[in-house]
Amino acid sequence: MEAVIFVGLQGAGKSSFYRERFFHTHLRINLDQIRTRHRERRLLQVCVESRLRFVVDNTNPTRADRAVYIQAAKEAGFRVVGYYFQSRVEDCMRRNEQRPVPQRVPYQGLVATAGRMELPSVGEGFDELHHVRIDENCGFVVEGWCDEDR
Repeated sequence: MEAVIFVGLQGAGKSSFYRERFFHTHLRINLDQIRTRHRERRLLQVCVESRLRFVVDNTNPTRADRAVYIQAAKEAGFRVVGYYFQSRVEDCMRRNEQRPVPQRVPYQGLVATAGRMELPSVGEGFDELHHVRIDENCGFVVEGWCDEDR
């Protein structure tokens, strides 16, 4: 059983990465799609109780945000894998502007998320961590994580 937690700014490529790498194997938990924290908690609960592989496709900028998912997954015996999406605010804004208008994130929201961003750490409970970046050909490059907590 595997729980995957994405960490990154809006427009960093998280949802595209999900579609490319996890769509056929993991259920997607995404607050934009399910709209309320109550529904999100219920879906998380169903995943852990049913032992379904899942991806949390939210920004998850703080340790506290991530702890909710890590704790639930660990208590159920899941292996927890994190993906940190490296990106600059300017690049995220450019990609954000390419979205349909109803899906765009206001600039202030993106900047606020960037200001709260805490780099993930193995010490949070991740079994494995990766960096993800978008290369010059708009492809995803996944690299290993270097963490002093290992």
